[in-house]
Amino acid sequence: MSENAQKAYEAMLSTVGDDAVTGEWFELTQERINDFADTTLDHQFIHIDPERAAQTPFGGTVAHGFLTLSMLVHLSTTIPVETPRMEGILMGVNYGMNKVRFINPVPAGSKIRATAQAVDVVLKDNAVDLTRKMTVEIEGQEKPALIAEWIGRTVFA
Repeated sequence: MSENAQKAYEAMLSTVGDDAVTGEWFELTQERINDFADTTLDHQFIHIDPERAAQTPFGGTVAHGFLTLSMLVHLSTTIPVETPRMEGILMGVNYGMNKVRFINPVPAGSKIRATAQAVDVVLKDNAVDLTRKMTVEIEGQEKPALIAEWIGRTVFA
């Protein structure tokens, strides 16, 4: 175990249980939804056909759940984080998710934002795994689009 990893672990551990921090709004456009459909080959009409989708309970096209989930990468960069300087970082990687729930569809053209709250930190040799509860909100809606437990791994020298 590296000393850098140990120090980072202790710093991250001190954030567990802090209040959630919120990022900036981001518009999820129909164009982005269409691009995601093309990339993933998921052309289900509820995502790309406004006329047919208008006849569903959604009332219009909605973003793919996995598009909303993948937007966590961008949304998380807008969340202000006050972390102490960490020495010896070799890399950070997306380690995965513990749990993901798609709660509310995101209508095309909606604005979304994420909140993050540290819920667990684990020291593994020269790496620290930080699990954050991520909630994606939809502007003007009470229920969030999704809630996920996202694990980020930071590897130290």
